[in-house]
Amino acid sequence: MDLIIIGLLGGLITGISPCILPVLPVIFLTGGAQSARFEPQNADTDGAGRAAASRTLPARRSRPYLVIAGLITSFTLVTLVGSLLLGLLHLPQDVIRWVGIAVLVLIGVGLMVPRFEQLLEKPFQWIPRKEVANSGSGFGVGLALGAVFVPCAGPVLAAIIVAGATGRIGLDTVLLTASFAIGVAVPLLVFALAGRGVIERIRAFRTRERGLRIAAGVAMLALAVGLVFNVPQQLQRLLPDYTAQLQRDLTDNDQAAQALGLGGLVTDENRDLDNCTNGADELQSCGTAPAIRGIDSWLNTPGGEAIDLESLRGKVVLIDFWAYSCINCQRSIPHVVAWDEAYRDAGLEVIGIHSPEYAFEKDASNVAAGAKDFGIDYPVALDNNLSTWTAYRNRYWPAHYLIDASGTVRHISFGEGNYAATEKMIRELLDDADPGVTLPAATDVADDTPDAGSTTRETFLGSSKDVNYAGPEPYRAGEGTFAYPADQPADTFALEGAWNVQTQFATPTGAGAAGIRLDYHAAQVRMVLAGEGNVRVRAADGTETAIAVSGTPRSYEIARSDAVQAGTLTVEVDPGVEVYSFTFG
Repeated sequence: MDLIIIGLLGGLITGISPCILPVLPVIFLTGGAQSARFEPQNADTDGAGRAAASRTLPARRSRPYLVIAGLITSFTLVTLVGSLLLGLLHLPQDVIRWVGIAVLVLIGVGLMVPRFEQLLEKPFQWIPRKEVANSGSGFGVGLALGAVFVPCAGPVLAAIIVAGATGRIGLDTVLLTASFAIGVAVPLLVFALAGRGVIERIRAFRTRERGLRIAAGVAMLALAVGLVFNVPQQLQRLLPDYTAQLQRDLTDNDQAAQALGLGGLVTDENRDLDNCTNGADELQSCGTAPAIRGIDSWLNTPGGEAIDLESLRGKVVLIDFWAYSCINCQRSIPHVVAWDEAYRDAGLEVIGIHSPEYAFEKDASNVAAGAKDFGIDYPVALDNNLSTWTAYRNRYWPAHYLIDASGTVRHISFGEGNYAATEKMIRELLDDADPGVTLPAATDVADDTPDAGSTTRETFLGSSKDVNYAGPEPYRAGEGTFAYPADQPADTFALEGAWNVQTQFATPTGAGAAGIRLDYHAAQVRMVLAGEGNVRVRAADGTETAIAVSGTPRSYEIARSDAVQAGTLTVEVDPGVEVYSFTFG
């Protein structure tokens, strides 16, 4: 029931999101307007005229429902099994989209040119049918729309897509997909019915059946051309996603995360991972470790060769999910490096699964530089498509999975902390694997994990993940001029000057430097920066620090104190410098 409710709500939110706007004119005109009752334009009183009118039945009142039914049917099938079928047939993954666009063009031209419509209908003339005004149920139109319909991606849709792309489609996935599709359909159906109501209530429209058919054809052709040139995506970038917070409120909780995991990620391979309790103090048995899959490339292996977990039977394996610019990972990695150095000769194999949070973290040279900075020389797998992340149903940076010599997962720890317990269990498993092993003394790395809630949350400046923004102007992708607010709340940032906000970062666009004012709680503040130029950080007491930025994105420390405290920083950023995020420790 949780799964169905989350799917319905996620679909409803998607159904009112900006990404629906490109299809609304077609829904209005084909699903709504064409199901309206029209008055004859050339009514006469002779017997032939009356006879002709009597043979023409009213338009199909079911048309809006059938258009929406076709759309959600097509969208559901394309999402769940489209990739699998195309793979089996060795066809390009975008062939369904192009077929849908072609069908939209044909139907659009048919609505505008009656003779062309007759040619399209000629192969089906053997089917008996009555003469019906606005003939056609609309289901075919819906099928074409569903093939090209690309709703805004959110956690619910992501779970569905992952399940469909990997072929792991069970009852949970079908329920989630069906409920999501129904949720999307409700606002679209309301819009279609509203279109019919508008046409029937305005007399000027009731006598313009031919004109509305042409308008519907034009709308279909415009949508098809727009899809070819990715106009809908460009339109969405110009509009703020007013449903983003609703999506976060729906899915940013453990109950929703668990339900989505069951809907799209649980398989026979990873089902038993639920037997492990996060951060447990004792070893548990949580099933055979899922395979490492979908890796783009490997670092720190001979010749970049891949590692198969089955080949490591007899060794204890620690899998660490991380990302090199993640502040939580940066505090965790010294512990993992220390364990690797202390226990490698005793039979421990550490494997880092680098699952990127940013687009720039997919670059192998960036990851290699980050690994070198952290002193990582154990194998690192670049999980750029989150395939292994998905196989383990992971949701956290960092996350540790401890695997015994037989290949069974015995311990899971999400996030920072729990290092002493994890190391204790590493030692237990090494001793179990080789009772005669001589283990070194336990490592002694300080645990710098901050108390929960004691620091400001990680703050992103990209438009796709912006949080903690406190300026008076809307925060959206594109160029804009900003000003500091008169009263800035705690744990927020604000901009001043001319900025260009991109999906992943923000950068000044004016002739001079632009400003960021940050209010925070932390003992350590870092910025993820890239590009070329200088950054000047000024503390509340007037002290100023200059930072030279050069090259690919990396994390720079801009403030540090002995304990967590409240503070305010003003940062001047030169043009040419890209600001990705603030992280706090």
